Amino acid sequence: MPEYDYIYLGDNARTPYGTRSFEVVYEFTLQAVNKLFALGCPLVILACNTASAKALRTIQQMNLPQSNDPTRRVLGVIRPTAECIGTITYTRHIGILATAGTIKSQSYPLEVHKLFPDIKVTGLACPMWVPLVENNEFRSPGADYFVKQYIDRLLEADPKIDTIVLGCTHYPLLIDKIKQFTPSHIQIIAQGEYVAHSLRDYLDRHTEMDARCTKSNSCRFLTTESPGKFEESASIFLRQENIKVESITLE
Repeated sequence: MPEYDYIYLGDNARTPYGTRSFEVVYEFTLQAVNKLFALGCPLVILACNTASAKALRTIQQMNLPQSNDPTRRVLGVIRPTAECIGTITYTRHIGILATAGTIKSQSYPLEVHKLFPDIKVTGLACPMWVPLVENNEFRSPGADYFVKQYIDRLLEADPKIDTIVLGCTHYPLLIDKIKQFTPSHIQIIAQGEYVAHSLRDYLDRHTEMDARCTKSNSCRFLTTESPGKFEESASIFLRQENIKVESITLE
C-alpha cells in the first residue's frame, strides 16, 4: 500500500518489551499511541506482539472511548495472524515461538480458539532470540545453538505440529536458521504479509477510516533513541538506507 502515508515510531530507547511487566508495556505503548494520535494518525498498528498481547485490549476498551476522538483506532498483530491459521494447518496442531511476555499472556491460544476451537496451540518462549537480533548476531554461527534448542523443545512438546508462528517481529530475521533446523514439512509463518493483507481488508471494509488516512506516499521515521543508532538498525530491519530519522521523547 505505497500510496498511504506512514509514521514509523520505534521506541528503541526502551526496547525490547518482551521481559517487561504488563503495567510497563501498557504505559509505554499508550505513550506511543498518544504521540502518533497527536501527530495526526487516525489509525495505529501495534507492530509488536508483546504490546498487542499486553496493552491492546485495555487501550481499545478503556482509553479510546475516553479520548478526544473515539473514532480513532488501534489494531494489533495477533488477531490477523490467528485468522490465517485455520487455512494453513492440516494436523490442527500449531506452535507459537514468542517472547516470554507474549507466551505468558496466552493471547495466541485465546485468539486462535475463538476462531478455531479444534486447533491445539503450543507456545514456547525464546528469550535468547531477541538479543541475537538486537546485537546483530542473528547470522552468526553462534546463533545456531539457540535457534535449534527452542525448535527442538517446541517439537518435543507436541510432535504433531505442522505450523509454527513466529510471534515476534524480531524473529523473521532468523528465518533462514529457523528453516535450517525445522523439518521441511512444517510451515513457518512470519507475520508481516498476513498483517499487511489484514490491514488492506480492514480499510476496504471501513471506508470512513480509509478516507481519513492521507495518501501522498510519504514515510516519516521517529525514534526515542539517537537517530544515528536507529539508522543502523533501519538498514537491518527496514531494509532501507539513507533515511532521515527524527529523535522524540515519549511521556
